[in-house]
Amino acid sequence: MFRWLNGPGAAFRDPLPGSTNYLNAYDPQGNLIRARAAPKSTDRDDPKSTGEEGGLDRPDAGLGRSQLDQNIASGKPMPRETADDLMPFPMNRQFRSQPVLSEELRDEIYRRIDQEKKSVRTVSAELGVEMQRVGAVFRLKTIENQWAQEGKPLATPYARAVNAMLPKTPFISGSRTAPLPHESINDLPVHSATARQLFHPVAESLHFNRASAAKAFSRDLLPADKRIPHPELVELAKVAAQNRGRDDVVKARRNELEKQEAALLNMRREQKAAQEAAAKKIDTPRWQFRFEEIKAESAGKDGRSKGGVGARYGIPPQDRKKGQIKIPTKVE
Repeated sequence: MFRWLNGPGAAFRDPLPGSTNYLNAYDPQGNLIRARAAPKSTDRDDPKSTGEEGGLDRPDAGLGRSQLDQNIASGKPMPRETADDLMPFPMNRQFRSQPVLSEELRDEIYRRIDQEKKSVRTVSAELGVEMQRVGAVFRLKTIENQWAQEGKPLATPYARAVNAMLPKTPFISGSRTAPLPHESINDLPVHSATARQLFHPVAESLHFNRASAAKAFSRDLLPADKRIPHPELVELAKVAAQNRGRDDVVKARRNELEKQEAALLNMRREQKAAQEAAAKKIDTPRWQFRFEEIKAESAGKDGRSKGGVGARYGIPPQDRKKGQIKIPTKVE
């Protein structure tokens, strides 16, 4: 054990800055594999040219820690991590550590929503982060700023240490290129009605499309074009397929986002106006009493539905019970 700690294991005493420090990234001599020089041999059958077993025992198989520290001090960029470098467990080659949001990217998400007043959908499409994650980042950053104003201690050293051991999605401010996407943001969620196998006979003369397939599974199921998180990206892909310029694509994207935000704002206004019209108001010299029609069925089978009166009066919350979901399950 001490022979390994003083030999190849010495590379893990001080983690590399801006990089993970997993076992699979180093060879048995403690040299970083991805920083090795380009092999001179061009024979594909030679294991030394492919980095396979036998090529890692060469003296020039990788760079030692002292050479890496000199390169970092001189300003040379660190080679990007490969898929083999992101395996924290050498015996489990199927598991690879997934990247997390960097602190700069989380701050940018919070700034665009808080200061620029952009919607969660817009920020998700601009930065390549899923809407649920964008909403969670905004809520957590809001609580973090609130705690900082109240003087509560934050686990900043712990968070910094954990982030140093994980791959991160960076955010480069002022870059003219599109930001590096963190994850796929337009994956179609699997509906429970589509989990079963279905044989649906269709006439040859019938035009069977996505809407017809949705109705075949369930009457209330929307087609795939309307269930994806970002339907505006489909329209952008159609514009790009017409070989238009970049300005036309950006303009079409902006118009589509503005159209969706305007439709959402109008829907909320109509809902608020309908609630105001449905409420019965009685003015008195000091107060205005408002009465709403309530049905007993609105409380649900267990009496805890948000549509019933019991959601606000008379029934204690279940936050302290085990098995209760205490975090938001959706972002609107």
